[in-house]
This record gives sequence, C-alpha cells and structure tokens, in this order.
Amino acid sequence: MTGEGERVELLVGPPAHGGHCVARLDGQVVFVRHAIEGERVVAEVTEVHAGYLRADAVRVLDPSPDRVVPPCPYAGPGRCGGCDLQHVAPDAQRAWKAAVVREQLVRLGGFSPDEVEALGVRVAALPGGLEGWRTRVRYAVAATDRPGLLKHRSHEVVPIDRCRIAHPAVQAAPVLDRRWPDADAVEVVASSEGDLAVLPVPAGQAGVARVRERAVGRQWTIDAASFWQVHPAAPDTFAGAVLDLLAPRPGERAWDLYGGAGLFAAALATAVGTAGRVTLVESARAAVAAARADLADLPQVEVVAGTVEKAVARRRVTGPVDVVVLDPPRTGAGRDVVDAIAHSGARAVAYVACDPAAFARDVRYFRARGWRLAALRAYDAFPMTHHVECVGLLREGRAPS
Repeated sequence: MTGEGERVELLVGPPAHGGHCVARLDGQVVFVRHAIEGERVVAEVTEVHAGYLRADAVRVLDPSPDRVVPPCPYAGPGRCGGCDLQHVAPDAQRAWKAAVVREQLVRLGGFSPDEVEALGVRVAALPGGLEGWRTRVRYAVAATDRPGLLKHRSHEVVPIDRCRIAHPAVQAAPVLDRRWPDADAVEVVASSEGDLAVLPVPAGQAGVARVRERAVGRQWTIDAASFWQVHPAAPDTFAGAVLDLLAPRPGERAWDLYGGAGLFAAALATAVGTAGRVTLVESARAAVAAARADLADLPQVEVVAGTVEKAVARRRVTGPVDVVVLDPPRTGAGRDVVDAIAHSGARAVAYVACDPAAFARDVRYFRARGWRLAALRAYDAFPMTHHVECVGLLREGRAPS
C-alpha cells in the first residue's frame, strides 16, 4: 500500500475541479497538483484516503509545452497554496478551466458530451493580466505573530514578502512588515475608488471600515468586509453579461436573488425603467444596508432582508416575474430555490456561479423541471488559480431542434 511521503512515478491525466489533474497508480485515483495533462512526473503522496490519493508533482520528467516557470517564488509543492496554476501558460490556464466546466456539466449536470459541445464553452480573459488583480487579500497570522499565506489544505502559514496576484495597493499596505499579536488574520481591501482598508480579524475597536466601489455607472459605499468581486473588471463584466443574456425589457419585473449590495439590481433597474420592478433578496445585514442606501434613488427597486430560501418559501418575493438573476454562494442554490424559480413564471434566468460543480448540480435540477441551459459564458476572473466564473442563461422548454 502506498503511504504518505512516498514518491511515485505517474503519467498525468486530465484536469479536474479543484486545481489538480487526475492520474492512476495501480488503478487507484491520484489527484496531482503542480502537474499538467500529458506530463510524466515524480509525485510525492501527501494524503492517503480509502478511495484515492493526493500528491504533489515534485519532479517533471517529461514536461508539457504549456509548462512555464512560476513568476512567484512561493508557488509550488509545500509552499503557498493560493495559486494552483502558476506553472501553466496563460492560454492553457483558460483551456484548463474550460475543460473543468465541460467535465462538471457532464459528470454532475447530466449533459451528454454533444450537448456540452453545442454550448461552445470557452473561458474569456479579463483585462489586466495575470498579476496584480486581486483587490481583497486575507493574510493568516502565524504563532510568531507574523502574517503570510496558508499552505494548501493546511493551517501552516508561509511567510512572504508580497503576493504577486494582489493589487498593487494591497501589496503596498503596511501588513507584511510588522507583527500582529492580537489578530488571527488580516484582511486588506483596495477599492475601485482608491480606498484602502486594513482589517485585523477579530476586529479591533476602531469601528467599521467602509470603502467606495464603482460599477455599472454607480458608486457604492460598503463595509470593507462585505462581499464584492475581487477582480476590478468583474462587476461590470458580469453585469454586462447578465443584461446581454436576459435582455430585460422596459416594464418587466425581475428578481435579484442573493443580491448583495445591489450590483445586478442596479443594472436591471436601468433596463426595466420606472415602469418595471426589481426585488432584491439578501441575508447579510451590511449588504442590505448598503443596497438600501445606495439604490435609494431607484424607486423600482425593493430590498428584502432575509435568506433566499425563506423568502421564496414564505412568498416574500411575490407576484409575476419575468427575469431572474441567481447569484448564490459557492455551495449553490439547491433544489428548493430552483423549484421556486422554475415555477415562478419567469421567461429566463441568469445564473452567476463561482463554482462549476454547484452550477452543474443546480442546472441539473432546472433540467429535471423542464428548463434548458441556452447559453453559457465563462470568465477567468481569478487568474493563476483554478477558480472560474460562469454566467449561464436558462430558459423553460427544450432546445429547438
């Protein structure tokens, strides 16, 4: 039996969700990080489980033409676990993510390979390149009071001089060169309007920090710790995709579920006009407060405080609806929410997903209720990592023949 720490030679197979590739050792599945499909590598086993192994490629015997030297000295086996794909060329990173989206739709979504092929899945780059894009970074604090980043699947803190994918303002923040004796972590936020917040966790006594963000032609003032997209180009890109796919019309009624501070609600409100209506549902108090304050000039927007699950179960979102934006957390929306939307009378749903597995599962629920995935766009909103953002268009009824 193969044990932890043992080194084995592997022929690396295709990428899988989670930042690794799949290989086999005497028929047993091995999830290998720091490798590329087609490579022959020496891998060190890091975890042993009943049905599979985890391993890190520590030596490449036959490198892929897509392999590059990681720009960050902390990337690689046993180092920082934040970036999965620094060893992969830019175009190949996007091809990797597209392959994962296709695989999840087949394995979890119940699609046939031909159905997935018809969607033409590709991952589009966002402006700004592969480094310096991340506007929100959470540094862990070690027992020595020094901040750094965590190893993969570990609580061990790796000290660093800077994070290469962090926004320049985040890199310049006075965090890594000092000790944090009273903090478990330090969050740094650089907003699109030039604000910078340094937030020790747990929070100190300085009060709630707020930052300004700008998207879809509007400005938000939000708690710095509240959710906002981490890539500077993501808010406008995703809102544009949602509007393009849904094509909301003046006078229509829309739901914005898991609506956060109101990015999509604001975009929808402009499209449906004052004769239309947008109902935003959100459970986070800070996001609800921001949405109510920052969208107060849009009388067609109603902000409902509460969970989406309870809102749809208790009919807090009532009356006819034409279009829905569904932007759930990484775990997905789930059967009950999908069921409520599928029976709402909406003509179309734009599903914004940061996890292709949860997206595929929820799409399967929609398909079981007579809906179809009519279009799919994917974006490389998290370069150097395995994460990918999808925006799917769902419509009731079968695909036209």
